[in-house]
Amino acid sequence: MKEEEEGFPEDEATESEKTLSLVKELDAFPKVPDSYVETSASGGTVSLIAFTTMALLTIMEFSVYQDTWMKYEYEVDKDFSSKLRINIDITVAMKCQYVGADVLDLAETMVASTDGLVYEPAIFDLSPQQKEWQRMLQRIQSRLQEEHSLQDVIFKSAFKSASTALPPREDDSSQPPDACRIHGHLYVNKVAGNFHITVGKAIPHPRGHAHLAALVNHDSYNFSHRIDHLSFGELVPGIINPLDGTEKIALDHNQMFQYFITVVPTKLHTYKISADTHQFSVTERERVINHAAGSHGVSGIFMKYDLSSLMVTVTEEHMPFWQFFVRLCGIVGGIFSTTGMLHGIGKFIVEIIYCRFRLGAYKPVNSVPYEDGHTDNHLPLLENNTH
Repeated sequence: MKEEEEGFPEDEATESEKTLSLVKELDAFPKVPDSYVETSASGGTVSLIAFTTMALLTIMEFSVYQDTWMKYEYEVDKDFSSKLRINIDITVAMKCQYVGADVLDLAETMVASTDGLVYEPAIFDLSPQQKEWQRMLQRIQSRLQEEHSLQDVIFKSAFKSASTALPPREDDSSQPPDACRIHGHLYVNKVAGNFHITVGKAIPHPRGHAHLAALVNHDSYNFSHRIDHLSFGELVPGIINPLDGTEKIALDHNQMFQYFITVVPTKLHTYKISADTHQFSVTERERVINHAAGSHGVSGIFMKYDLSSLMVTVTEEHMPFWQFFVRLCGIVGGIFSTTGMLHGIGKFIVEIIYCRFRLGAYKPVNSVPYEDGHTDNHLPLLENNTH
């Protein structure tokens, strides 16, 4: 019994050795003894190039991993019951008592400016600092029209960048106000409508509305205007809209300015904010009202907007860590394999060329005839070899 009990540890040791031997046979990374490894200057050069390339690509890949991008998704907008907010900041080159602003939609619902707009006497000409702000905004607008990818940068910097509102005047001008700044916001139905600024205050009418323009002198008509801000939906600081910084100068008293706007509901989700806002595209047109020439209409500023049936969801995305790790492994393994193959092929070609120059071109020896008529074209092993 004692000998049997002493045999159990030996059996366990044997089983563990077999298991360890089996695991060693499955080793996909066999170790070569250092005495069998041969190094060369060419191999060291290729290794240095490979390590440098791997370091550069790793740094570039890490910069991509740190960056984010915007993903755009489209779906049908099913929300028609909520109200649409219009944010307005427009300066018209007429006194406030002469102009009126309101909204009339396709449902013949009138939204008066008294529901959220403020009429503030102002000076139409900008101060030097304000002119510099306007020039900068116009340059940004021109770049946005040329490079649409800049819109992603603006989305990601929302709420973090400086406000795009017109800065206050830095000079204490004694010039009397000659313009009217209309600013604030209105809530309208989510249907097509017309926001307009024209002569006279708006009054309700059974068939729509009307403006009291009879008491205003025709020579005082001047619808030169500057749009400091116009947006739809939630007000998001840092977002630059297509009409921000627009300035139009009227060349005639009977000038009509028209803006045809298509509004696209947009849900913005970044790592910093989530907001329900709206993007829009705009087409501009202006003409002089001349009934005798067939150009009919009313002098003023008209912004006709329509809502798109599609809604855009803009989401900021980031590369997951597992994907970054897989790409990094692909870079390291791919460069190791590629440089190893290129080094082997290059070494093989060099050896062939070197041997050819060292031994000389191959020249067949004179053929030796046999008795049966055959000839021997093989290179003899010894110089004195005879048949």
